[in-house]
Amino acid sequence: MEHAANVDFARLKRARDWRIVLPVFLVSIIACIDRVNLAYAKLTMTADLPWITPEVFGMGAGIFFVGYLIFEIPGSLVASHFSATKWISRIMFTWGLVCIFMAFVTTEFQFFLCRFLLGASEASLYPVIYSVLFPRWFTAGERARATSLMLTSLLLSNIIGAPLAGVLLESSFFGMHGWQELFILEAIPALAFAVFFFFCVKDRPDQVGWLTDAEKEYLTDNFKKEQAAMQARKKYTVLQAFHDPKVLKLCLIYFLWVVGFWGFYFWMPTVLKELSGLSTSLLGGAIAIPMTAALIVQLIISKTATKTGDKVWHVAGTLFVGAIGLGLSPFAQSLPVALALVCLSAIGIHAAMGVWWTIPTTFLTGPAAAGSVALINSCGNLGGWVGPNMMAWVKVNTGSFAAGYYIMGAAMLISGLLVLTIQYKLNGQRKDVFTAEKVQAENAKLEAEA
Repeated sequence: MEHAANVDFARLKRARDWRIVLPVFLVSIIACIDRVNLAYAKLTMTADLPWITPEVFGMGAGIFFVGYLIFEIPGSLVASHFSATKWISRIMFTWGLVCIFMAFVTTEFQFFLCRFLLGASEASLYPVIYSVLFPRWFTAGERARATSLMLTSLLLSNIIGAPLAGVLLESSFFGMHGWQELFILEAIPALAFAVFFFFCVKDRPDQVGWLTDAEKEYLTDNFKKEQAAMQARKKYTVLQAFHDPKVLKLCLIYFLWVVGFWGFYFWMPTVLKELSGLSTSLLGGAIAIPMTAALIVQLIISKTATKTGDKVWHVAGTLFVGAIGLGLSPFAQSLPVALALVCLSAIGIHAAMGVWWTIPTTFLTGPAAAGSVALINSCGNLGGWVGPNMMAWVKVNTGSFAAGYYIMGAAMLISGLLVLTIQYKLNGQRKDVFTAEKVQAENAKLEAEA
């Protein structure tokens, strides 16, 4: 591309980090805080709402993902044909409203309804980012880094949210309980940032004034070239993508992964509190330790995956680490050991998430990519329903969480083994899977020459 010679790639990288990655990163932090604050609210809200038994809590945690599942694919397809940034703004505003409503639930029905509506409101957020917004702003070779940077928000939301929740739960303003304050105060950023995102973040490079003409042409031409290369290999319709064996395998991998992910997240504060006896504020601070460790590893993983071009071993390896952490957790008899195993678990479920979400867009484009990423995420959200409910069932029927942790560890292990089959046959021979890697190599060569 002739205009690539006029592109300052260092400046372009910084500009997109500030103007695209940072706003989406903040969206994700707010989303994660509002999604999992129930796990911390439970520590005190059960005293005011005694009908929240382990079964009710597990169902409430899981029904979020039912709402997510129902509206995930339709929302992604709407965004792919309409506007990714406007759709994300809509998502934020509606989930902020529902989060406020959570502060005033008084019955099981209201509890389940608000959790369902929260999932329905947030549905399609991440698939729209992965498959619609980022491919227009980042080349195939850059998306692992950009996605990993954005997904550090999952960990930072806990590093911020856990101590904040601990403080709010032990305070009381305006005659409200701490858990009510938690839901209301953590909803306000979603409402405010939705307005900012609507007006300030754009769908495509040609819509902004902070890029040069050469930079706009470079990004636009790269996007068209990548789409054309993948469609020349095989042009997927949405329905064809839904039946593709590779897509279905990714669905199964992510389902098993998320069984461990959300089973861990929704019950981890309760398990640690039972083991340690810490106050809610101290517990929040303690949880920030393993989340910080996982964040550091995630940044390392994103850098090495981008440098080496490897996706499979980065994802599978971290899943194996998570399987070890979850599988050994029942043997923890002290807080330091428990926190060490939480570190391994958090690393396993988080560190390769950014690399993982670049895999579908290496062979899918346009609405097929948006729909398929939504399908994969929806299958993961089924795991989000299974994990918390499975842990509740295990606790009620065995009096312990041990069997639940074994199940989550096994799910993570199988997920990691399945990831290896993306790149390797059963006889150990490598197989060509990623159809966009040639395009990535050409982009890297072009940037180096420029």
